[in-house]
Amino acid sequence: MNAAAALLQGPAHELSAALRRREVKALAVAEAAVARIRATDANVNAFTQVTALRAMAEAVALDVRLDSGDTLAQALPLLGVPYAVKNLFDIEGITTLAGSKIERGRPAARHDAVLVQRLRDAGALLVGALNMDEYAYGFTTENSHYGPTRNPHDLTRIAGGSSGGSGAAVAAGQVPLSLGSDTNGSIRVPASLCGVFGLKPTFGRLPRSGSYPFVANLDHLGPFARNVRDLALCYDALQGHDAADPGNVKRPVEPTVARLGSFQGLRIGVLGGWFREMAMAEGRAAVNTVARALGTTRIVEWPEVARARAAAFLITNAESSALHLGDLKTRPQDFEPLSRDRFLAGALLPAAWVAQAQRVRRWFARQVAASFADVDVLLAPATPCAAPLIGTEWLEIAGQRLPARASMGLLTQPVSCIGLPVCTVPVWGAHATLPVGVQIIAAPWREDQALQVAAALEAAGVVHAPVAGL
Repeated sequence: MNAAAALLQGPAHELSAALRRREVKALAVAEAAVARIRATDANVNAFTQVTALRAMAEAVALDVRLDSGDTLAQALPLLGVPYAVKNLFDIEGITTLAGSKIERGRPAARHDAVLVQRLRDAGALLVGALNMDEYAYGFTTENSHYGPTRNPHDLTRIAGGSSGGSGAAVAAGQVPLSLGSDTNGSIRVPASLCGVFGLKPTFGRLPRSGSYPFVANLDHLGPFARNVRDLALCYDALQGHDAADPGNVKRPVEPTVARLGSFQGLRIGVLGGWFREMAMAEGRAAVNTVARALGTTRIVEWPEVARARAAAFLITNAESSALHLGDLKTRPQDFEPLSRDRFLAGALLPAAWVAQAQRVRRWFARQVAASFADVDVLLAPATPCAAPLIGTEWLEIAGQRLPARASMGLLTQPVSCIGLPVCTVPVWGAHATLPVGVQIIAAPWREDQALQVAAALEAAGVVHAPVAGL
């Protein structure tokens, strides 16, 4: 393994440091990333398109700047770091697929999505677009148009979804960083199942301009990484207001990297009730491991969590179907069968049900906000279990036989429907061979606190994200 390939498997911030010292060229790093993708992706199926020429051109431009002594290039926070994005992000010159067949015929994107622009400006190298559930409606990335993304730690198992390609590409060592979206759990579920770190920021924190929408009232964008410092570096590079997204709240940039020190003084609790009952043994064990490491025994229970999840389901179903009514009428055969049926069901929902769901959502948000008067951070499993086998239809949870695909979001939907920031951390040992993620949930706009706790757990060796041995 050459120096560039070895750096690709390690922390992104160390790769950037090596580039600053000119121990390796950015072009060699880009070439190593493309080679890793080509060597592994026939098995993983994380990528739907590799942007090799773009990555090489960006790398050469960086090398020219660095060789000339450009101090601004030296200071770029993600200097020379390869990354990839879920294929619902616009990439200039490429058609944005959003996991579908229908979008193939649309024109190519004229501009990069805002978050892609920001990573480019931070010095990162875009190497491709990543597989996902069609139109982001799913938790497994078993995509019938582009094939299932496979879990790099066990290729017979799902990678999670809908940002399955984003989680798998990082776990497979294809890229140190990736971007995904999270409406009901689509960053946290793949992070949990693939054993990487994922951050779903507060709703409205990051602009969604230039990304294909799923549910405008619930959509979040965020990063994946193999360590907390890289996750924070990426998140900090993504921050900033963009007026083109009406849901993007205008707030000052609040850097988190410098705050990754001690979590001492933070009040930490464990979510009980629904979040214990609807987790299988490995999900509960993962939370227990993290709670012991943090020295907390406090249990917090949110009221009516099942109703909050049902509300999220209805809002998702109704709003997402409205985007696709035209295609449902004229080309229903071109949808993936599972998502087509969900969209058709959403189109038939009574308006009174959706209005009631919004009332439940607002009531639940107020109850949860009150709970943060007594705690700063809460812990919960990210998924009920470790990754199921591809094709699994049913799971036994809490004495019930539940549909497997929908149930992967049992523990994430109640959190995202009220927009809280969450860092998912990978725990090993709760399952015999696979990781299970734990959600570190903070109050709105306190991503820094979730990342502080994640960094402390990583420093203690409680959580980590190894590259899969492909």
